Amino acid sequence: MKKPIYVTKDALKTFIKNALEEDIQDGDHSTLATIPKNLEQKAKLLVKQNCILAGVELAEMIFKQFDKNLKVERLLKDGDSAKVGDIAFYVTGSARSILSTERFVLNCMQRMSGIATLTHDWDSRLLGTKAKLLDTRKTTPNFRLCEKWAVAIGGGTNHRYGLYDMIMLKDNHIDYNGSITNAVKMAKTYTEKIKKPLKIEVETRNLDEVKEALKAGADRIMLDNMDVAMMTEAVKIIGNKCETEASGGITRDQLKEIAKTGVNYISAGALTHSAENIDLSLKAVK
Repeated sequence: MKKPIYVTKDALKTFIKNALEEDIQDGDHSTLATIPKNLEQKAKLLVKQNCILAGVELAEMIFKQFDKNLKVERLLKDGDSAKVGDIAFYVTGSARSILSTERFVLNCMQRMSGIATLTHDWDSRLLGTKAKLLDTRKTTPNFRLCEKWAVAIGGGTNHRYGLYDMIMLKDNHIDYNGSITNAVKMAKTYTEKIKKPLKIEVETRNLDEVKEALKAGADRIMLDNMDVAMMTEAVKIIGNKCETEASGGITRDQLKEIAKTGVNYISAGALTHSAENIDLSLKAVK
């Protein structure tokens, strides 16, 4: 599975380094006190809840960055449908290294697998429609890299990664600025000045704002917290002149009905902020 473009080797190395420092600092004293330095052991990643597995590749990177001599034997890969009792991988090597990285690996995999599982479930409801399921920036600080990677593993599509890779003019931008027309005009001038061809998305709350955003030249129009009837009318008004995105309080049960309006995208913060962790465990192999 191809990783999203922002999941780079350097970004992952930095993430892993910072997380290990947060957890270990001057030493894993429980392990240092009780486990002999040269003891080698084996552990397995046990699946205890049916899920779409995510974080296997990351887990191997964590083990290897902490201790290059740890060996990982993958039995399942990211995106696989795993069931209770499955073993995702074995890790072999220094018992100290396995114990010191255990919780970090589990924290990542449990969270990522929960997001991937929820995303897969929601995305499956859009089969046969043109609508793509998007995540949002409603993510955990310093864990966005993994959460958005998990969305991609689950079959969803990543929205902008941060504030730097797309211009999104939301209600407060527009209210502070005075009008959609003026805000879009200023955004276009700004992108020309900095020589960065950023897409401009405009959040709209009613049909008058939709018409104004369309006339102003938005690249994508967000239909925010609109009911299906208004959304359907908005899509008709916009036609193929720009992209459309349904957003705001989206629930799983609404997905099919919203997709029928003809929107290009449906974004849901729930994919990252409401996913439940999957029960996984790293167990010693005796």
